[in-house]
This record gives sequence, structure tokens and C-alpha cells, in this order.
Amino acid sequence: MALQQPFLSELLHSSSKRTTLPKSSLFSLQIPQRFNFYLQNKQFKKQGRSCYAIAENLGAEVLDEDQSVILENSSLDELRGQREIVGYDWTEEWYPLYLTKNVPDDAPLGLTVFDKQVVLYKDGSGELRCFEDRCPHRLAKLSEGQLYDGKLECLYHGWQFDGDGKCVKIPQLPENAKIPRSACTKTYEIRDSQGVIWIWMSHRTPPNVNKIPWFENFERKGFRDISTIHELPYDHSILLENLMDPAHVPISHDRTDFTAKREDAGPLFFEVTERTNRGFAGWWGKEKDQGKANYTPNFLRFESPCVLQNNREIVDESGEKHYFSGLFLCRPSGQGKSMLIVRFGNTRKRTGILKFIPNWFLHQNASKVFEQDMGFLSSQNEILMKEKVPTKKLYLNLKSSDTWVAEYRKWMDKVGHGMPYHFGHSTIFLPQQPAVVEHAPAGFVANFSAAQPAKGGIGDMYAPNPANRYFRHVVHCRDCSNAIKAFETWKKALSVIALVSTAFAILVSGRQWKALLLLWTSLCLAGAYACSTAIAMNTTNFIRTHRRL
Repeated sequence: MALQQPFLSELLHSSSKRTTLPKSSLFSLQIPQRFNFYLQNKQFKKQGRSCYAIAENLGAEVLDEDQSVILENSSLDELRGQREIVGYDWTEEWYPLYLTKNVPDDAPLGLTVFDKQVVLYKDGSGELRCFEDRCPHRLAKLSEGQLYDGKLECLYHGWQFDGDGKCVKIPQLPENAKIPRSACTKTYEIRDSQGVIWIWMSHRTPPNVNKIPWFENFERKGFRDISTIHELPYDHSILLENLMDPAHVPISHDRTDFTAKREDAGPLFFEVTERTNRGFAGWWGKEKDQGKANYTPNFLRFESPCVLQNNREIVDESGEKHYFSGLFLCRPSGQGKSMLIVRFGNTRKRTGILKFIPNWFLHQNASKVFEQDMGFLSSQNEILMKEKVPTKKLYLNLKSSDTWVAEYRKWMDKVGHGMPYHFGHSTIFLPQQPAVVEHAPAGFVANFSAAQPAKGGIGDMYAPNPANRYFRHVVHCRDCSNAIKAFETWKKALSVIALVSTAFAILVSGRQWKALLLLWTSLCLAGAYACSTAIAMNTTNFIRTHRRL
């Protein structure tokens, strides 16, 4: 999914000093150790033995008529052997962890940021807490534990931790024995801001609250938003690239809603108005709409480390100004995995039938959009990992569609040295640690469990399936989870009523009563079918329509 709706907003522009460094001065710059490692081992690059590579042949540009439509791969600075490098440390940033309203009240929640596993939960007083997701005893996941008297308990041996991460109970200790001071877990700083929980990943520096993103439109009077959360099987950088790519929407999401029609695909215009060390911003819109009276283009802003927003202002016939926002918060949740919080909102009131559409139904449409993108984005992730070269050597970016994509990958070139791994425009650093693989339940019972993942398999066991809407969205969404429970209850009740009504229709002798009872049975069965359909919408495995057998 990308920028499905046009947006504009009056946003504060931050400034940042640009630093361009010639190669001769790179060694004097105090930057993270990994980039120094690259510089000191530059000779290995030529032998194809280094994962960190800066694209060679910077002067090799397309010199024919294609250059009028293709974005230039190399800037003048690159051609001169210069590169812009800025200080960056991925841990000294706030990452969107979860929607506040969806945090479970009675169970811990396991989440990841890059390769760091954390557990989020509410203590006995309802306050949010966040720890490293492992017990100091034998490294079992605390997110597999339970809440006991407001404390987080590891289910391996029953060790309990209070809200500060201090171990307060070890059942195996002798009576009167003191709990070791080392029996505590590492804590993380979190903040709840505008309905989103943010986590500060550094333990070396105190949290910088000024870095927590603030979204002006969400504080405007009458602003309403529809927020959803999705797990996705590809890297967060590919997700962000996709979200800032409006050109694919008419093709990939044709007729998914009224805003996407393949016949509307065409050239776009872009104007970059701001480049800083923390991102970029600018205007975009359809090329054919330029020059139209009262036309306002869309305003896009990307802000480090993983925030993308689209805004637009529209003045209606009465002269009233309405604000529209599309906010995408993309958390890296491991190699080849990401978690996305989507928040579409505006100050215009719902009218007509829109007032009666429930949120869970709108969530299903959003899930469908991500499913339509999932196949080719996963393959893109696979190719980047396989080819091991920067996007400059792989992408063919067009001026009329891919400006934001190129801007984002070039921003990665500036800060990638401060990330665990990155895929930049001219640089690349592949993951140095093996990907964490979550294993499904094993054994005979797991075979049945995997056969019906949407229904939870046998008992409460399930095998997570990235193609299944239930595991990508519903398990993280309180609205949709409650909707499924309600539909399940109604389905069972209507089925029982239909059965009883049929029995009475057989037993009674009057034709009018038989007809009335059979009509009631038909209505109940229709209702049960409607409930089954709604449940299926929340638990379906995605299959492309044109590939369905």
C-alpha cells in the first residue's frame, strides 16, 4: 500500500547542516566503528570479499534519450569522489512499538526492534512496562509467561518481576534466602504519545523526549482517525519505500476502493523542498493536475527513523478547511520482517452510509491492500539479500514516479553506517547476525494445528502464517478480535435457534405454523451464514484473484 489518499499539511520544517566530505577527510571524521572498518578494509571491496560496498563506476550514466526520463544515479558530489556522512546511532531513536488501545490487559506481549526482543505489559496498576524479553535465569522468553498479581512471571520456573525489572520471587530459593541482585531484567524506556507507545532503544544515553514525533493534525478539533496494525513479511525499508510510492497504487490496488483505478495510472510530479540529516519532505501530485484552479498537491514528509506522513488541506464549498492525514509508522521487527501502524484521519465528519460502516470492516479493506503488495515486496526483499549490491545497480528509477524512493535510499547512504544493516542507493551493509526464526509447535498435534491456523488449530495452539489475515492483523487488533468473538457467538446462537425452529416445524400440525417456523429457520440460517462470512473475512489466506483456480 502506498499513499492512497492525497494529503497536505502545514508542518514545521526542521533544518540541518549539510556536511560534504571529500574522501581524503573521511578518516578524520568521528563516526561509528563500522564505517571506519569499511574505510580501513577498502582493498577487500575490489576483491569482492566485503559485504559493505560503495557502488563503483560512479561516472557510468545513461547517455542516450533515456536520461530524460530516468533519475540520475550519481550526484555531482559522488562523481567527484565525495559523500555526505552524518552521525547516526539507531539505538538513540524512538520506535513505534504498538497502538496503546490494543495492548492486552491480562497478558504480556512479545515484540522486536531490529534484533532486540522486548516484552510489553501492564502491571497491577495498569501502567505500561517494557523489559528485555528473556528471563535472567535460563533465558526463557518472558512474553511466554503470565501476569500474576500484577507481576510478570516466567512460566519456566516461576520467577516474578516487578515493574522496575527487579526479581521479587524465586520459588526454588530456600526459606529466608535473599534474592541475588543479578536476578533482574533489563528495562526499556517507553512513552505513550497520541495513542502510540514509543520505545527508546539506548541504554547508554537517557531518552530524548524531543525526538518523539508529534503530529499536528491529530490534535486538531474534530480530527478522527482509523488506526490499524499489521505484521508484514519483508524488511521495513522495503515497506517504507512501498508506502512512498504513489505510482503503484492504481495498478496494484485497482478497484480495492474508489481511489484506485488502473486507468488513472500516469506520470507524477515531485518537488523536494527539504533535505535534512533526519529525512526529507516535498510536494507531489498528478502531472495532469498541475495548473488546475484551486488544486493543492500532496505534502509528504519522511522523518528518521521510520515515520512517513502524507497530508492535505481541502477547502469545501462553504469555505471551511478540512485536514487529511495518512500516517505510517514502520517498525523494523527483524530481518525480513516489519510491523506497521497505519493511521488515516481527517476533520471532515462521516456522512451518509459511511457513518454506519464499522471499524472492523474498514480494517479488512486495509488488510487486503497490504496483501496485494505482499507477494512482490517479499520477492524484492529476497533479491536484495541475494544480489548483495546497492539499489543503484538494481533499480531503474523514473523521474515521473520514483523520486521519493531514490531520496529515501540516498538518505540511507548518509546514515546507514549507524544501523544494524541497510540497503542504500550507493552503499549496502548486510546483516551480520543470522535471522531469528520463530518455530511453530512441533509434533503430531501441530499438523492439525497448521491445517486450520485461522481457527487456532486444536485448543489454543496455532501455527503463525504470514499469508493469513488473522495472524498479520486480527491478533493485534482489539476491534477485530472482539468482532470475531461476537460473530462466533451469534453464529452458534442462530444455528441452535434454527435447529430448534426446524424441530418445532416438524412437530406442529398447522400449515401456517410450519411455514412461519420454516421461514424463521431460513432467516436464522442466513444470519449464521453472514456471521461465517464475516469471520472468514478476518481469517482468510490471501490468493490473487487472477491466479485463483
